Amino acid sequence: MDIWEKMYEAARKEYHPEDVSPFIYAHHVVAAVEAEDGQIFTGFCIEGCSGVIALCAERVAALNMYIQSGQTKVRRCIAFRDKAPYGEGSGMPCGACREFFMQLNEENRDTEFLVDYEKRQTITLRELLPKWWGDERYEEYRNK
Repeated sequence: MDIWEKMYEAARKEYHPEDVSPFIYAHHVVAAVEAEDGQIFTGFCIEGCSGVIALCAERVAALNMYIQSGQTKVRRCIAFRDKAPYGEGSGMPCGACREFFMQLNEENRDTEFLVDYEKRQTITLRELLPKWWGDERYEEYRNK
């Protein structure tokens, strides 16, 4: 079993779409991240009737990683609905997730996102955000 299969199986356990209340829907998108030390953390999407309540599965998985281990560097990420990423844009993180990962740790630009499970095709955050606005701030932070 390779790392992508391990991550897929861990995230798949979280997939069980449900109404939490008449206003909140959850578990319809799931994710797993692999931390720098190799631990796998999972998350699921939770959405409410107003946009400020929504959290994507990728961010919840990364937050679980940070809360449970204090780590901020993500090696790999897989996200999906009812089946593994299959190309055609499936498995791609939204803009908020891309931004969160970059702000969490500048080394996350090397995070691999699984685009196609069968082909094991990935894309890095660096490829998704080639000219990120926060690079200058990270440079200033390093030079303090």
